[in-house]
This record gives sequence, C-alpha cells and structure tokens, in this order.
Amino acid sequence: MIANAGLVEFLAPLFGPLAAVLAALPFWGLTLGVLPVAAQPIAAQELALPCPNSAGWQVLRQIELPRVNRGGRALGGFSAVIYKHKPDQLWLLSDLPQGSLSIWDLALAGLAKGKELARPLPPPRELPLRGGAEAALPAAIDAEAMLLLGDQLWVASEGRRSAERPPQLLKFDVGSGELVQAIALPAAWQAAKDSGLASNGGPESLTLLPGRHGRPEMLMAAEHPLLQDPVRQLRLLLWSWPQGLQPHRDPPQAREWGSLLLPPEPDWGLTDLLALPSNQLLALLRRFEAPDRWQIRLALYPLSPAAPAAQPARPLAQWDLIASGLSPDNWEGLSVGPLLADGRPSLLLVSDDNLSPFQANRVALLSPRQTDSCSRSR
Repeated sequence: MIANAGLVEFLAPLFGPLAAVLAALPFWGLTLGVLPVAAQPIAAQELALPCPNSAGWQVLRQIELPRVNRGGRALGGFSAVIYKHKPDQLWLLSDLPQGSLSIWDLALAGLAKGKELARPLPPPRELPLRGGAEAALPAAIDAEAMLLLGDQLWVASEGRRSAERPPQLLKFDVGSGELVQAIALPAAWQAAKDSGLASNGGPESLTLLPGRHGRPEMLMAAEHPLLQDPVRQLRLLLWSWPQGLQPHRDPPQAREWGSLLLPPEPDWGLTDLLALPSNQLLALLRRFEAPDRWQIRLALYPLSPAAPAAQPARPLAQWDLIASGLSPDNWEGLSVGPLLADGRPSLLLVSDDNLSPFQANRVALLSPRQTDSCSRSR
C-alpha cells in the first residue's frame, strides 16, 4: 500500500482519477533491473507479541550462514535484514566499507514450519551499492539500516564525525544498486563541538511507520545518545514527504520525533527498530562488556511524537534474548519473518560477524510465546 501511494502520485498528472486504479494493477510488480520489487515484506501489523508479556520469546532456529561468496571473497558485516515472503527471500545489508546487498534463497518459509534446510547453504546473489549519475557515493560508507519502498532502497549510513564519513540517509535504485539521492541529517545530528552523533554512534535503524496519512513515513534512530543529550536518551527522527512532494522524486524532510529511554547500565545501544500498528515500537538493544559478554534484548516502546526536550518514552516490556537461548553475539538486524505453522509471522534477527573468526553470520528465527487464553482471544 505504501509503495502504491508513491505510484499514485507519479501517475496522477497523466491519468487523473484513474491513477489509483492503474497503480493497483499487477504489472507494476514486474522485475526492475536484476531484482524483483513487487513482493513486499510481510506487514509488521501482522506480528504477534508475547502474551502475557512475561511469556517471552522462543528461539526456534539459529542458522549459521556461509562466510565466503561464490568467488571466495569474504561475506559478512550484516547489519540489517528484510524477509520477503514472495518469493521467499532473505535480503541482508552489509556494513563493510563498500556496502552491498545479499539476496539469499534459503527456503525459510519451510524452516518456519518445521522443515530442514538443504545443505550446504547456497551462497547469495550480491548487489554492490555504488554511486550513480545523480549522486556520488563516499569512498567508504557504513550501511546500518535499510527500508524498501517499491523500487527504492533507503539506507541509513553511520557517520564517523568527519567530512569523509558523514551520517546520511541514502536512496538507491534497487534494480541497479546505483545511488539516487544522498541526504544530510539535521544540524543537531551533525558533528560539532560537544554535539551531534558520536563516532560510530548512528544512525542505526530505519523503519516504516504503518498507515499514517496514506503517505510513506520513515522513522530513524541513533545507536547511542547524541553528545548533547542525557546519557540514556536516544533521539528519533521522522522522514516524510509533506503535501506537494513526491516520494519517487523528491527527498524527504526530517523532523524530531521524541526519544526512547535506554536501560540504566552503561553502553546500551539500539541496533534496529520495527514499527507496529498500535503506536508501538519493537527495539533490538545490544550491550557488550569486554572481553566477550554480549547482552541482547527486545524492548517494546510506545510511539508518540514529542519535542526533543520532553521526557523519553519508557519501555512497556523488555525480554532478555540470551536467557531465551539466543547465541551471545553481535545481533544487529530485525525483521518480520516467515509464517509459522499456525499462520502467525515469526521474527527474524541477523548478526554481524565483523569478519572476526570469533563471531558468526547468523540468522535467528523467533516466535512469541502465548498462553492458551491469549490464543483463544485473538
């Protein structure tokens, strides 16, 4: 529905009131370039949560992915994930300096229903991210989050507090991997004396807000608080296209959208967000303590716009995923996953191996635990 909204705007000048009808026709989903763009991820509004909250999450499967591609080059640095139920594909974004998209055909739909994967796992198809005729790509980027809008792949690139590695919102053509737009973050997020994003501190996540005003809106979050903010207060940034701007053509505009409260221990960071329809956010939180202790949580927050100076949103629930059986590692990406045997969507997580021999590229399949009374009430 979101992708069609941009398409309606594109067709309106040509076809007037027929634009909405034409935008719904199936031929708009034909392959564009080398990648199919019609199949969208399973809607986040279909995702169930643990019921009651104390029931927590069950780790159903954990899959270790190959560490080399077809040519023998290293694979890894996976920072974001999108699952597309048709045609059952796993899209993984790499945060290695050149940036790339890996498309895996792993038959995850069968895995979610109890089937085994074929072994050995097939290597992915890869789409390098590169500069285009309309915008130049920096020599090195740090692609940390992605969002798919029709034939547009939106990527959040983490900054290093330098002119060579600025934090940016990047738009790529999903068929070619070419950069179409590079958008600077607002001044408060840019590097300045004692202010802005910390080096390697974000932006780290990007999620689509469901069903607001019939126009696409993207919510971005930092990984760590901005230098000028309280140590537990994590800012959110809303990207949208006000009336008169067209998503397929014009860059979005940014405005502050409140903040989230991180756990009290030091060094917690947010690695991904998933917007839910009930004005809630599911957040993936990570903490590392040297030499080798990882803490990974899911946290549920209310989603409500607020001024930056307002009190940050406190978590409604938190779940310790390591205690639930998740392997201790650098888990970074979060997505709605394939349907379970009972028809409910699963939750997918992906880990970033940092190209380290002591870590792994993993995909984890989770499901919310629900009591019988909760199941009957749905």
